[in-house]
Amino acid sequence: MELSSRVLAVRPSVTLEIAAKAKAMKAQGIDVISLSAGEPDFDTPSFIKEACIEALRKGQTKYTPVPGTVELRQAICRKLKRDQGLDFTPEQVVVGCGAKHVIFNVLFALLNPGDEVLIPVPYWLSYPEMVTVLGGTNVFLPSTEKTDFKITPDILEKALTSRSKILILNSPSNPTGAVYSKEELLALCAVLKKHPKVIVLSDEIYEKLTFDGRKHTSIASLDPEIARRTVIVNGHSKAYAMTGWRLGYAAFPEKTLAKAVESIQSHSTSNPVSFTQPGGVVALDQGDEEARKMCEVFQKRRDLFIEKLKVVKSFKPFKSNGAFYLFVDIQGTGLSGLEVAKKLLDEVHVAVIPCEPFGSPHHIRMSYATSEKDIETAVERIASLFK
Repeated sequence: MELSSRVLAVRPSVTLEIAAKAKAMKAQGIDVISLSAGEPDFDTPSFIKEACIEALRKGQTKYTPVPGTVELRQAICRKLKRDQGLDFTPEQVVVGCGAKHVIFNVLFALLNPGDEVLIPVPYWLSYPEMVTVLGGTNVFLPSTEKTDFKITPDILEKALTSRSKILILNSPSNPTGAVYSKEELLALCAVLKKHPKVIVLSDEIYEKLTFDGRKHTSIASLDPEIARRTVIVNGHSKAYAMTGWRLGYAAFPEKTLAKAVESIQSHSTSNPVSFTQPGGVVALDQGDEEARKMCEVFQKRRDLFIEKLKVVKSFKPFKSNGAFYLFVDIQGTGLSGLEVAKKLLDEVHVAVIPCEPFGSPHHIRMSYATSEKDIETAVERIASLFK
């Protein structure tokens, strides 16, 4: 059976592949410490679960409107107004089966063959794969530790062409944890204003997880002109430990674009799961205190992880300001990220993510969405291998 050329051009997700292998090894009784997960290790707060249970009891198990219930979209509008001072109506919001699903639909609605999508490096590995399967052209914007793995106005200006259609911004970032400041975003806005056809896709899924007093700023909140061409993507998974609930959403500057995405979704998944949506409302309206508590734990773990890794001289972690990952330079090992990841999993049973698929072959990503005990044990194992 012959596969389509589009499918053949797409690489499977390395993060999911390694996580699955680690789980399989655990099922065989092997003591694997997984630092690969892209999800909080906390349980969903009980009051959110109760809202879902109550919805099931009430028989809310039927189809909902394709873009999600009005109640959930209203809650999203309240959240955007409360957190960023942004005004949206429910007609400008579409809820999908996770932020990943929503991003795919947004790109589907916007891209024509050959349109250029600007992606800062390092990047979440699914961005370029989505662009490829939809016929767009990936344009990678390099960054280094000197810029804290963030693009500068000069980097952006040099990458923009007449074919540029979308700039993807992810702050806080996966895999680096880098967070753009208000001043840095304003500087990027100044460049974007010279290129009025470029749309910003602002992936803000980790917005509630920022450290050291830093606060998330949405680029859409800084300039009215940029706001009119920014699509904000967010979701419930990271902030409220709701990864399996599959609730993500986009807020659109134009109702026409929202309707286009709704139309695409109507022919693929239709609505998000009906009985999870009341939980989504409660999470947005009441969940920020729980998100803050989780964030405090993540910052404590980050600091512990960096301190413990000092014994592994060939590992140089970047001090993240958000999310729950350590982005680690492993050039001192003399191995690639893939080689280090394979060696760690096979020899000392520690699962990490190689960053080749994130555009950075000299790094690995290690999640600290795990216990302090596991972090300490994992570092002991890593140190035994890379003395």
